[in-house]
Amino acid sequence: MNILIIGQGGREHTLAWKLKQSKKVDHIYCAPGNAGTLEAAENFDIQVDDFEKIGFLVQEKNIDLTVVGPEAPLVSGIVDYFKENGLVNQGHQIFGPEKSAAIIEGSKVFAKQLMKKYNIPTAEGESFKEVNKAMEYIELNDWRSHHLVIKADGLAAGKGVIICHNIEEMREAIQKIMVDKEFGSAGEKVVIEEKLEGEEASILALTDGKTIKLLASSQDHKAIFNGDKGPNTGGMGAYAPACIITPKMEKQIYKEILLPTIQGLSSEKIFYQGCLYAGLMITQEGPKVLEFNCRFGDPETQAVLTLLQNDLVDLLMACLSGRLDKEEIKNKTGAACCVVMVSKGYPGKYEKGKEIFGLDKIKGMKNIQVFHAGTKKENGKIITSGGRVLGVTAYAHNIKEAIFKAYQGVDKIKWSGEYHRKDIGRRALKNK
Repeated sequence: MNILIIGQGGREHTLAWKLKQSKKVDHIYCAPGNAGTLEAAENFDIQVDDFEKIGFLVQEKNIDLTVVGPEAPLVSGIVDYFKENGLVNQGHQIFGPEKSAAIIEGSKVFAKQLMKKYNIPTAEGESFKEVNKAMEYIELNDWRSHHLVIKADGLAAGKGVIICHNIEEMREAIQKIMVDKEFGSAGEKVVIEEKLEGEEASILALTDGKTIKLLASSQDHKAIFNGDKGPNTGGMGAYAPACIITPKMEKQIYKEILLPTIQGLSSEKIFYQGCLYAGLMITQEGPKVLEFNCRFGDPETQAVLTLLQNDLVDLLMACLSGRLDKEEIKNKTGAACCVVMVSKGYPGKYEKGKEIFGLDKIKGMKNIQVFHAGTKKENGKIITSGGRVLGVTAYAHNIKEAIFKAYQGVDKIKWSGEYHRKDIGRRALKNK
């Protein structure tokens, strides 16, 4: 079969790498892809929001399955486009939720209201579309006992969440999001909620709309600097499985969060089919939802799919055919760790066009894979083209060894201005 992957990040390179392992796959294409996806696929310079060109490519290359990586095209309705334009009826399947379901990531206000209505554990909070009402809310409530989180409603590439420690920071955050429109139209509404305390974890689950199957748990590292300091990014690294997620807690997450979410959406006449990502805080009261995403996480996917033993094609097709109940998720024993290497200036304005050295040194290293994100090939050289550039991912029989191997790989790669966190997986080592 022929597969098209939409997107150009580390998640998309990981999907291409994993799908390439399937004996069912003949050709893989990426739109637009990066320098890394060229190892497993043929790239086409088509942007993720150009549905018409994607549709033409699907027909021209006789694509059997399109896998959508990033959230923006899902929230904009790429799955609906395939269905409404007869592509699905012609045998061109697409993996991901429809627009009506992708709103669970596209609107934090919607997600918060859904969780409240169906008693899904999450932070206490309210949503606002008027600046004066939001300001009034923070002025009239006593926040001294705990910190506050202010979130832009729409998509903000993982950066639309501001943690506030006092009333001045709260006012500044509302000004930045709702008035200055630092995150564009994402800031037309905000969610204001208590800051949950505990340890974060990510759960990627596959669903056909009825059955839900959990992939390996993972833990992302959002902040730019060591010790979880500084502004949030799209993710500076991840490891799997998350030590804090025990088998007992996994069952609790399924029963109290994932199942009520899919059933709640169904009650709202919304059919969810695809990957559902639950970003969780493991509090003293139990797991609570920080956010939902409507797609595979990045960089969690790099670690999670490294552990997955199943043929990913089988799982994706089972979701689309409504027979996911027939599949059993099988993971390798051991652990995987992904360390993200970024450009100077990220998550703000970052440098581009720097030549990357040392990638050839990784090729002989066992159980280490470099997943490209912001890279492109130019005149035979691989250069930086984004903020998050590479995700060096290692597998080993335990988390300590996986972390060590990942950093061994990182040490061999260089470019001017490169930066990475040096403490990815530290909580896993502390929990051991």
